[in-house]
Parts: sequence; C-alpha cells; structure tokens
Amino acid sequence: MTTLTIGALSTQTGVKIPTIRYYESIGLLPSPSRTGSNRRSFDEAAARRLRFIRHARELGFETEAIRQLLTLADDPAQPCHEADALARAHLADIDFKIARLQALQAEVRQMVEHCAQGQVRTCHVIEVLADHSHCLSDRH
Repeated sequence: MTTLTIGALSTQTGVKIPTIRYYESIGLLPSPSRTGSNRRSFDEAAARRLRFIRHARELGFETEAIRQLLTLADDPAQPCHEADALARAHLADIDFKIARLQALQAEVRQMVEHCAQGQVRTCHVIEVLADHSHCLSDRH
C-alpha cells in the first residue's frame, strides 16, 4: 500500500497543507495514521476524498453539504435522491445569486452610464448612492 506525506498529498491533489489540516480538524478528512516519527501518512482513499472535497468546493458547495455528500458517497448502495436534492438546492441558490448579480449589474451600469463625468457635485454615481429613489429597483 502506497502512503503519502501531507506534502505529497498536497501536491497530488492541489490542496494546500493548511487546508488539508483544516479539513482533518473539522472531520471532512479522517485523521490519518501516523508514522513512528508522528508524521501523517495518507493513503489513496484520502487522496480521492480530498479531490472530491476540492471539486465540491470549486463548484461552490458549502461545508455542510460536502459533509452530507461524503456521507452518501461512503455508502454507494443507497439511493441517490439525497445527493440529487442537495445538488438541486445548490443550483437554486446559484440561480438566485446570478439573478441578484444581474440586477446589481443593471443598477451599476445605469448609474455609470448616466454619469456626465463632470464635478462630484453633479456626479450621478454619488447622487444614486445618496438617494435610493434614483435606482431601477427598490430591492438590492
């Protein structure tokens, strides 16, 4: 069985050493065995798990959702409806954030496009920021 030091695990997975330690401390990554000199010794299963965590983080999943997905992944014979539900909830959150960012983009674009770039006393950017009634929407 091949074992990896924390440095080798970091290199192999692209996850920084402090992040590996953090994932271990919050229980996403099981505590590894230790060598005689008390160094962490990781196996390939830990590398696979860490790649899973990294990819889930890249996709924007929160820590608790990752924890739930890992629990599901640890029992591959069970139905995947819970994993699907977690992913669908995450997708809905992404859709909400995109809609909010698009609304913010429209507001800031309108604010910038109407600025005459004269003096601050007549600056549309300053006017809009000072008086919400100049905005396209009352919610943002």
